[in-house]
Amino acid sequence: MPNFRVSICVLVGQKIKQIRIKANMSQEKLALECGLHRAYIGQIERAEKVIGIVNLQIIAKALSVKIQDLFK
Repeated sequence: MPNFRVSICVLVGQKIKQIRIKANMSQEKLALECGLHRAYIGQIERAEKVIGIVNLQIIAKALSVKIQDLFK
């Protein structure tokens, strides 16, 4: 992956994890809320997957944040 992809994936993954933990939510609970697989949530948080915009919106909604909050 080009460097800009790696860095944005790392930053977004870290932010999702930070918000999820602050919300006292497990990866499994977040996955269930999103209708996604728990392993996929873990891969996003570890920047192993490039997340699509639709799944990003689904995750933001499940975390009760705006999508733009995942980029701060």
